[in-house]
Amino acid sequence: MSKPKVFEKPGGVKDYLPEAVNKLRTIEWNVLACMKSWGYRQIMTPTLEYYETVGVASSTANEKLFKLLDKRGTTLVLRSEMTAPIARVVASLLKEEALPLRLSHHSNVFRAIEEEAGREAEFFQTGVELVGDGSAEADAEVIALAVACLKAAGVSEFKIALGHIGFLNGLLDSTLASYPEEQQMLKECLLKRDYVGYRHSLKSVPVSSEIKLELERILRLRGGKEVCGDAELMTQDLAALASLRHLCEVWDVLADYGVSDHVIIDLTMIGNFSYYTGLIFEGYAADLGFPVCSGGRYDSLLEFFGRSATATGFALATNRIMQVALDDPKDSPYRVLILYNRKHRAAAVRKALELRSRQGYIVETRFAQHLTSTEKVHISDDGRYHHEGGVYQEIIHFA
Repeated sequence: MSKPKVFEKPGGVKDYLPEAVNKLRTIEWNVLACMKSWGYRQIMTPTLEYYETVGVASSTANEKLFKLLDKRGTTLVLRSEMTAPIARVVASLLKEEALPLRLSHHSNVFRAIEEEAGREAEFFQTGVELVGDGSAEADAEVIALAVACLKAAGVSEFKIALGHIGFLNGLLDSTLASYPEEQQMLKECLLKRDYVGYRHSLKSVPVSSEIKLELERILRLRGGKEVCGDAELMTQDLAALASLRHLCEVWDVLADYGVSDHVIIDLTMIGNFSYYTGLIFEGYAADLGFPVCSGGRYDSLLEFFGRSATATGFALATNRIMQVALDDPKDSPYRVLILYNRKHRAAAVRKALELRSRQGYIVETRFAQHLTSTEKVHISDDGRYHHEGGVYQEIIHFA
């Protein structure tokens, strides 16, 4: 491989310029403030973790982990998501704290990707974990909080789709018990949202046409609470029926939260992490093909770290949200430029300090010994001042 040029960077990573960073941080601050108001305390974990612990527990595919060796030859990984690291902390440093625990987080995470896929290898997540409550109320709380966080982030149009691992597993186990490979093939199609491939794969399964027709019907199980009733007619499997009852209960709680208009039930969902054990969900913004939010219940993960506890949570894809979040005018700072000469420097600095103490002010100072009040300054149609590439609501002269 040829030596990279000094301005090049690895595939899948990007530079964030000042305006983008400002938007990213504003989203982060607003979302974390929303989470805090719901009782979630922020936690931070290391960028590096041991492969044999967090790396294995994360359920991120092995080929998608960034691995490296420390000086002792121990394999480390760059964190690929935040749930497994927080599970490690809950089972160790927080093992004496009473449950339930409400924790929030914001971090960059890393996953190795195919360069031609156009996906990012480093991205940002902001999320929560609710540990120690296995109820439908807890599932509904994190979904309602996800709705509140997307609104706080400036996402105006979105839907959150709910599914349940137990329904698909129960339905497929009861209809294709003798065909585990075919079950996995169908699940992989659903995971990729490849419904054409699902129908094609279903044709090759050696079962009756009635069963094939029944399994094809799940592609239409998408909508409101009535979907659960339609799904109950498709199976007698006890696990599948229990999953549907749980979904209905969550829906009723979300209706009391007043957010059910943002939610749909999608029983084709299967979740992209193997540690999910129950309800799963994804949030989609209008005009964006990738999910901006994902989460679900993972009641077995903490056992890997030696503490048995139920848990549920979600993460927002913060950098994706940047693409669809609306700018809030009240978040725009009032920018002031103070120009001064040597004689009036002390007065200019005092004025700058006084203005910087005000909420929402950004103040720059610039030495300009020979600058007149009009030189290099022009006013745009919106009344803002432009000076040497900067845009300001006000320019103050000390000269």
